[in-house]
Amino acid sequence: MRLLLQRVSRAEVRVDGQVVGAIGRGLVALVGVGHGDTPEVARLLARRTVALRIFPDDAGRTNRSLLDVRGAVLAVSQFTLYADTSRGRRPSFLGAAPPDLGERLYRAYADELEALGVQVGRGVFGASMEVELVNDGPFTIWLDVPAEMSGTGGTRETPASEPHGAEPPDE
Repeated sequence: MRLLLQRVSRAEVRVDGQVVGAIGRGLVALVGVGHGDTPEVARLLARRTVALRIFPDDAGRTNRSLLDVRGAVLAVSQFTLYADTSRGRRPSFLGAAPPDLGERLYRAYADELEALGVQVGRGVFGASMEVELVNDGPFTIWLDVPAEMSGTGGTRETPASEPHGAEPPDE
C-alpha cells in the first residue's frame, strides 16, 4: 500500500461537478493499494498518518501531528501510484490491486482514520475525480510499509522530490 500525503490548508474532491468530500487544514491522502496488501497494512498506515509530526509548532518546527492540530484527511483512491514507467511511454498498472481489494483496503484505511478520531472526507472509489487543494509548505511525503508487510515491495518513506528512476525509453 502506498500513500502520497500532502499537507494542505484546504482541499476538496468533486465527481461530475459535485463536491463529494472537503476538508480544511490537514492532509490529502492519495491511496494506492497493491496485490499483497492486507487490512493490517491499511490500519498501520492510518496510524502512521495521524502520528506523523509534520505540522508546525509555535516555533515553526514540524513537531505536531495531525491529531495535535485536530486536522482532517481527504482520502482519495489512486491506483496510479502503482504505475510502472520502466519501459516504453505507456505506464503499466499491473502492480495495482484488483478493484474489489483496492476498494476494501481504501475504505479500511479511511475507516481506521475515523476510528482514531480524525474527520475524513472521501473521494468516490473508481470515479473520475477532480481534486483541488492548497498545498501548505509545500509539504509532500511518500509513505509505504516495509516489504515484508506487503507483497508490493514498499520499503521506506521517500520524499516525493527524490528521483525514482530514469526516463523511460521511447517506443
